[in-house]
Amino acid sequence: MTATDPALTALAQGWCALSLLHGRIEAHIERALQSGHGLSVREYSLLDVLSRQHDGEGGHLQMKQVADAVVLSQSATTRLVTRLEDRGLLSRYLCPTDRRGIYTNVTEAGLQLLEQARPTNDAALREALDEAAQNTELAPLVRVVESLKAPA
Repeated sequence: MTATDPALTALAQGWCALSLLHGRIEAHIERALQSGHGLSVREYSLLDVLSRQHDGEGGHLQMKQVADAVVLSQSATTRLVTRLEDRGLLSRYLCPTDRRGIYTNVTEAGLQLLEQARPTNDAALREALDEAAQNTELAPLVRVVESLKAPA
C-alpha cells in the first residue's frame, strides 16, 4: 500500500469525519455545561462515571479504571479529581481492604449538580447530533451513533 492508495485515503477521510463529529458534539456540550452549570465536559463525565459506583463486588473504581472511563491519563484524571474535590463535588477515602488504594466518591453537592446538569448534557447532545445530521458527510455517522446501544 502507498500513501495515495484509495483504501487508505478513504480510511483517512472517514477518520477525519469521525473526528469532526466528535469535536462538534464536544464543543456544543461544553458550551452548554459551562454556561448552565460551570462544568466542563470532562468534569461532567467524571461525575457521571463516579456516580455509577456501588458498594457491591467490584463496585468502586480504581483511578486507572476511572482514567480509562473518561479517556484521560492517570495524572490528568488525578488533577481533575483534585479540582472537583476542592469544589466540594468529590471526596476521597482509603480502601477498607487495601490501605494503599484510594477511592473517590461523588458528594451530595456533586450528585445534585450532576442531576441538574444531566438534562443540559442530554439536550446539547441531541442538538449537536441533529445539527450534524444536516451535513451529508456526517449524517451516516450520526445514524450509527443513534443506533448504538450502551454496553451492559
